Amino acid sequence: MLRSVVRGVGTALPRRIMKNAEFETMMETSDAWIVQRTGIKQRHIAAEDETTASLGEAAARAALDNAGLTPDDIDLIVLATSTPNNTFPATSVDIQNRLGMRHGFAFDMQAVCSGFVYAVTTADALLRAGGNRRALVIGSETFSRILDWEDRTTCVLFGDGAGAIVLEVEEGAGEMSDRGILATSLRADGSHKEKLFVDGGPSTTGTVGHLRMEGREVFKHAVGMITDVIEDVFAKGGITADDLDWFVPHQANRRIIEASAKKLGIDLEKVVITVDQHGNTSAASVPLALGAAVADGRIKKGDLVLLEAMGGGFTWGAVLLRW
Repeated sequence: MLRSVVRGVGTALPRRIMKNAEFETMMETSDAWIVQRTGIKQRHIAAEDETTASLGEAAARAALDNAGLTPDDIDLIVLATSTPNNTFPATSVDIQNRLGMRHGFAFDMQAVCSGFVYAVTTADALLRAGGNRRALVIGSETFSRILDWEDRTTCVLFGDGAGAIVLEVEEGAGEMSDRGILATSLRADGSHKEKLFVDGGPSTTGTVGHLRMEGREVFKHAVGMITDVIEDVFAKGGITADDLDWFVPHQANRRIIEASAKKLGIDLEKVVITVDQHGNTSAASVPLALGAAVADGRIKKGDLVLLEAMGGGFTWGAVLLRW
C-alpha cells in the first residue's frame, strides 16, 4: 500500500512581533482580557516586503533543507491560503517560480483555516494515484491585510506566518505501524457562511474586504465539528485517543483547543499549543505548530500524530499520520 510520508518540515514568520500591550494604545482592551479569552500573548505581523508568497517560499526552503532535498526533487506544490498575493495567478505558481522550478505543477487550495488539512489530504491522494513522487504542501497567510483594525473582536486574534512539509510516497505494509498518512476526513457546511467570512471579493464588491466573525457562534459549533472528523479518522485507523502521541490542532483559541481535547479524551500533555506565540494564522497554524514540535524534539520518528482544523465556510477536517 502506498503511503505519503513526511520527509521535512519548515516554518517562516514575519520579523515584527506585536504583543497584546500594543492593542491597549489602539482601542479599549487589555493584555489580560485577550489572554483570558483566547490564550494569545503575541502574533507576527508582515511588513510591506513580506507577503504570502515570500513567507511561503521561506517555509518551503526550510522544509526542503530539513528533508535534505532541492526544488528539483519536487513534483507538485499545493499552497493553502486565503490571502493570495494576487486574485490570479495562484500564489503557488509564484512560489514555484521563486524556488526556480520549471517542472511539475502547482495550485492553491482555499478552505480558510482548514486549508492545510485539505491540502495535505489532496496532495496525499495525488501522490498515491501515481505519476508523482514528492509534494510540497504549504500553508501561508498574511491575515493582517484583511483585518479591520478598529474591530477589537477580530483584530486581536490573527497573525501572519507560513509552514510547509515535504511529502514523499513510498510502499507501506498497509498496517497502522506504517509511516505516513494513515487516515483523513474532510467536511464542509456552507449554511454557516455568515458566521465567519470576508465582506468583499472580486465578483461581489470588487474589493478585498475585511474579516467578519460571530465569535460565540463559531465557538459553539467548533468543538462538535472537530470531534466529528477526529472520531472518523479514529474509526478508520482502528485507534483511540490513548494511542495518540501528539495532537496538533488549529491554533484559533486556547479554550477551543482545551475543550476539544477534553471531549475527545486526549491528555493535554499530548496537545501542541502555539496560539500564545502566533495567534490564529489560519492555514499556516497547523504547520507552524507542527514545525515547532518537531524542532524542539517533541515529535519524533514513529510518533502517531493527529492534525485537525476548522475554518470559515464552515470547513473542517483531520489527518492521522505516523511521523
